[in-house]
Amino acid sequence: MSQATQPISPLRQRMIEDMNLRKLAPKTQDAYIRAVKKLGDYLGHSPHTASKEDLRQFQLYLVDRGTSRITLNATVTALRFLFEVTLDRKDVVDKLNTVPVPRKLPNVLSREEVSRLLEATVSLKYKAAFSIAYGAGLRISEVLALKVSDIDRERKTLHVEQGKGRKDRYAPGG
Repeated sequence: MSQATQPISPLRQRMIEDMNLRKLAPKTQDAYIRAVKKLGDYLGHSPHTASKEDLRQFQLYLVDRGTSRITLNATVTALRFLFEVTLDRKDVVDKLNTVPVPRKLPNVLSREEVSRLLEATVSLKYKAAFSIAYGAGLRISEVLALKVSDIDRERKTLHVEQGKGRKDRYAPGG
């Protein structure tokens, strides 16, 4: 029987409902489900009976396997959701902590590198998209969602609707 046709466990169904109630993004829901499944595979049984020590050992297991800090933190967040929200077992995750992630400055292209990038594009449409993305610091999804009405010429800003985290913001429009 394939995974798509297997019945969903009551725990997974409850967690999905809890995530839907909080309107978590589909990608976030998928990541949370994957993290809980990974815990269940590690334990060899349903994660709903896991103890503090089980979670500690699971976190050590992930660290020993070379799991990145970002993935570790995403897993901790998913497990907190499972135990605090879905299972109402806050005591199990009260010692579960995230790992600090070093903040790195982005690589900034020189004027010459930006010029070469823009000259390498074959279409005016792509040249405009690259110019806006780089100049205003937009993500590709934000560039794709821009409309002419999002440009405020007087204030020299771009209105970004529902960017990362489904948040509206203004970006400098130069």
